[in-house]
Formats: sequence, structure tokens, C-alpha cells
Amino acid sequence: FHAPWCTFCKQLDPVWHQIGSELRSIGSPVRVGESDATVSTALAKEFRVRTYPAILMLKNDVKYNYAGPRTKGGILDFTDRVSGPLVRSLGSTQLFQHAMRRHDVMFVYVGASSQLKGNYTSAAEELVVHTYFFSASRDVLPKDVGLTSLPAVLLFKDGMSFSYNEEHDGDLKLWILRERFPTFHQIDSYTLYAMGESGKLVLLALVEGRHLSDESLRYKDLVEKVASDHKEAYSRSFYFGFMEDSSYINGLVMGELIVPSLIVVNLSIDGYFLPLDPVKTERHLLDFLNGVLDGSVESLGGNGFTQRVKRFVYETKIALTPLFREAPELGCLLLSVPLIIGAIFCYLCIKNRPNLTQDQDNTTLQEPLPPRRNKLAYKKLD
Repeated sequence: FHAPWCTFCKQLDPVWHQIGSELRSIGSPVRVGESDATVSTALAKEFRVRTYPAILMLKNDVKYNYAGPRTKGGILDFTDRVSGPLVRSLGSTQLFQHAMRRHDVMFVYVGASSQLKGNYTSAAEELVVHTYFFSASRDVLPKDVGLTSLPAVLLFKDGMSFSYNEEHDGDLKLWILRERFPTFHQIDSYTLYAMGESGKLVLLALVEGRHLSDESLRYKDLVEKVASDHKEAYSRSFYFGFMEDSSYINGLVMGELIVPSLIVVNLSIDGYFLPLDPVKTERHLLDFLNGVLDGSVESLGGNGFTQRVKRFVYETKIALTPLFREAPELGCLLLSVPLIIGAIFCYLCIKNRPNLTQDQDNTTLQEPLPPRRNKLAYKKLD
């Protein structure tokens, strides 16, 4: 779904046609279409379209929403996940190794039918928009994977395997949501937003987009080392990564951070943490993370009323600045319209406000009339 005035829709249009052509060329059963939500309003309302462009996929009368990056690769990967089986069977060692090479994170169910398999399938129905789900027999697993009992759900990530434990890991669906990201990787704004939905904090190294400076490389390597060497201590509370485009973070902090720099973000409340002192060593970074966890490092930002007002003012300023730079007359006109409407509204409110002093004086001057007596009523009473 798109709108004619939407800039992002116009940027997506050539990519969308490329996706349609590629799916047709490989004989995919998926059909690609588009609809102008400003014309097909009833259809947009039926599918609850709120933002543009909205990318949806229908399969067996179930609607799947795409919330990833608007790139050809990202959308094609989403299409492949949703159009295929919910749980893909890996029937041989060769298929298993091929899947391992292709996916950074893999969830695999091992065993016969059970309550755990039902929960796993239920999680796949909801979370297939985010990640792939596989099943395999025990004999196709790598030899170094040790299983104490069956059935089991295994996680393969960062060259290691982990087994789901309900007592230790909690709800299966929430565990999958938390663990579906690599321990350390490049993060864009879409991935960062998805990470925030898990409730975890995210430690980011903000670096330049091209030709990383020595300081950027040092920050990036430092975050990766902590993510790898101290995974057991911090993986339950933090994601780790680096970000080349800091515009999303600048919007969060309502300012421009110096690049390179380190920041911990808490997108569940739109908050963030900044190091109090320069981070030069691994020990400094560990002290910063510990301070975030124990509360000794102050949490900034948030989604309180004051912060929301500040963020609205900041975003309005960011949106209007290019307009004033390119067309100052139009910018002044657009800015003056709400001010004029507000002034007229205030004037009408003051004009129609009752004069309480005058009404009170009039009431004082008027003597109350004596009550009229009903003579007929008195006669009946007598």
C-alpha cells in the first residue's frame, strides 16, 4: 500500500518492480501487487494500513506484516520465509550444513511429536516474519552437539549451540525473540527498533559510514571483544553491535553525537546511557555496562510527557529546517497557519467568555419576587 505524496513510497517503487520481476523469473507462486491507499480506502481500512509504504503478505487467509529494511534482499528474504513451510525439515547432513552456512542464527527442533513441538510450531506461526524455523533428526546434527534428552529446541549462533531450557529461559516464544539476533553485528534502524521490542539494552559503537578512523576501529573491536569474551555475563541484558548511520540515534538523543562514540540505548522507554568518562580499555567499558545495570550511570531521555514535548519540537525543527532552507516563503506560510488559527481560537474564547462581575451586579440589584400563593390550595387545606 502506498500514497502519492509519500517520499518513501517513491523510493521503494523501482525496488518493488524488481522484486516482482525476479519472483516471476524463478517461478515463485507469490504474486506481487500494489494499491494506492488514498484511492482504495476501503481495502486499506480492511487491512488496517496506518503508515506508508505498508508491505503485507497473505497466506492461507493470514496477514503477515513486513517491518524490515525496504531493500530488495530484505523483502525477498521475508517472502521466502513466509511463503515456505513454517518449519523446514533438514533431512540430511548436507542440508543441515548448507543451512548452517546460509543462516547466522538457526532454531532447530529435534525429536518426535510432543507438547514442546506444539509450542515450537505455534511460535513459528507468529515469528516466521522474523526468522527461519527448522527441524531435524538427531543423526544429522554435528557430532559436537550434545543432547541430554529429547525432545529439544536448539539454537545455533556464533559457531556455538545452545539448548532451550524452560526453567532457565522462560517462555519459548520470548526466548526466540531475544535470541534471534547474532551476538555482534552491524545494526540499522529497523534492526535496532526490533531489538527494542525484546526489552534488552543495546550497546552500540557509532562509527563513520566509510573509511573508518583508528578510533572507530578501536571502539568497534572493543565492543566485539566484550560481546564475545563476556557473553555469559551480559548476553541476557545486552545486544552488541555497531551502527554506521547515526541519524536514528541523533533523533533519540535530540542532538548530534560525536562519531565515533559509545552509547547504550533502551528503546522500550526511548532512553539512553552515555559513558561518564572516556572509554579507553576493556575494563572501562565493563565498568560502564555494570553502571548501567546497577543504576549508577544516569538514564537519559525517556518517554515521559516532558520528553515527548521536547521530541515533538525537535522533530518539527528537523522537518522544517530543509524547507526553510530551500523555500523560506513556503516555510513561513506553513508555520504561520497554525499560529493564526490558534490566535483566532483564543480571541473567540475570550470574546464569548461571560462577564461574571456584571452578572453578579445585576443579580444584586434585582430584588427577589415574593412567592405567589395558590389560594385554591389554601382553601382545600382549610
